[in-house]
Amino acid sequence: MWGGRFSEATDSFVAEFTASVNFDQRFAKHDIAGSIAHATMLGECHIITKEESNTIIEGLKQVQAEIDAGNFNWSVVLEDVHMNVESRLTDLIGTVGKKLHTGRSRNDQVATDIRLWLREETDNIVELLIKLQSGLLALASKHTHTIMPGFTHLQTAQPVSFGHHVMAWFEMLNRDTQRFIDARSRINQMPLGSAALAGTTFAIDRTITQKLLGFEGICENSLDAVSDRDFAIEFTSAASILMMHLSRMSEEIILWMSAQFGFVQIPDRFCTGSSIMPQKKNPDVPELVRGKAARVFGQLTTLLTLMKNQPLAYNKDNQEDKEPLFDCVDTLSGSLLAFVDMLPNITPNADKMRDATMKGYATATDLADYLVRNGVAFRDAHEVVGHAVALGIEENKDLSELSLEQLQAFSNEIHADVFDYLTLEGSLNARDHIGGTAPNQVTQAITRGKAKLEKLKAK
Repeated sequence: MWGGRFSEATDSFVAEFTASVNFDQRFAKHDIAGSIAHATMLGECHIITKEESNTIIEGLKQVQAEIDAGNFNWSVVLEDVHMNVESRLTDLIGTVGKKLHTGRSRNDQVATDIRLWLREETDNIVELLIKLQSGLLALASKHTHTIMPGFTHLQTAQPVSFGHHVMAWFEMLNRDTQRFIDARSRINQMPLGSAALAGTTFAIDRTITQKLLGFEGICENSLDAVSDRDFAIEFTSAASILMMHLSRMSEEIILWMSAQFGFVQIPDRFCTGSSIMPQKKNPDVPELVRGKAARVFGQLTTLLTLMKNQPLAYNKDNQEDKEPLFDCVDTLSGSLLAFVDMLPNITPNADKMRDATMKGYATATDLADYLVRNGVAFRDAHEVVGHAVALGIEENKDLSELSLEQLQAFSNEIHADVFDYLTLEGSLNARDHIGGTAPNQVTQAITRGKAKLEKLKAK
């Protein structure tokens, strides 16, 4: 493969150690697509003849057919996907196959392959995210009036609609989707034509290959083009943020499924039992997604560390960029596939949620707000409500269960209408503004969410 420069064969261990074909054959489709575009450009620019170009293109299609059929013989001796494809091409069409590499290097070739592959995977991720968000909108629309405790510090804070909580998940994922769409524009820049590091002496036309391969733009500095991997790091960063969100959702589902909460159930197909305890229904899928988030975070750290001290331009270190990226994409895709089916099929236990909301003095803030509206300074109102809660704890009663006389003992500004504000429904309905948990606001948020998804689909 190295021609006449070396006086001895590569050591067999070194050949195995430095080879990447065992994993970068994953790029075969994209490598061949890039080669077809390159051969087309070489022919149109008269760097090779049109006949040679057509012969190369037909040969590449035959190589692709062999790969698709599982009949391709991958060789570690040929080191990587590029040389394996080119060697087989030459076997099929003869010496003209050796002209394919005119005006390019494996450095710009692999950079192009990664971008083509990652562009496709980004589109797949966005499609899964849109499906997941659609499912959440459907779930939220069923539960705009289902009441559950909202938490801070994992302590009961205020009543919220379960639909409102689901819409919080939706907003997280909507930002994630936008991050991937935004990152895609930087992924979709073409390095092909940069050759090894300085460009080529042949009169190529990079706009031809750009259009053929569907790139938005052309990498404008050859040194940067062959050595840049920040687009992969950006993707992995967006993936890490998304996995962090999925992990937070998983944590809530795991807690809510416990006997101590009993808020929700997920379908049995996402759970397993115990080998010794027959009563168990373990939320394995959420637990695994929570764990896999750490794995994606690790791949981000790997890529950052890999790149942090590389001088321009290409270095062999960059062979190590693929496996972390592959694992990141596989882990993220698998997690999303599970969630696309699981999350929209959550079944909430409305009675359990309501009972839990009644136990935590969730309407205490509503009582304080009531007093403020009646002219009491907030800090004084805060103290009044604190005394009322203390009495409720002493008598094991919710604020709504205390008598009017008991409440009036703490303030003369408490009147008979106070109980309109101490009910769970009254608490929800009172928060009637954009972003609030009032059921009609949740319905409006769902409508806006549907419009957001339509815009994302159009991008």
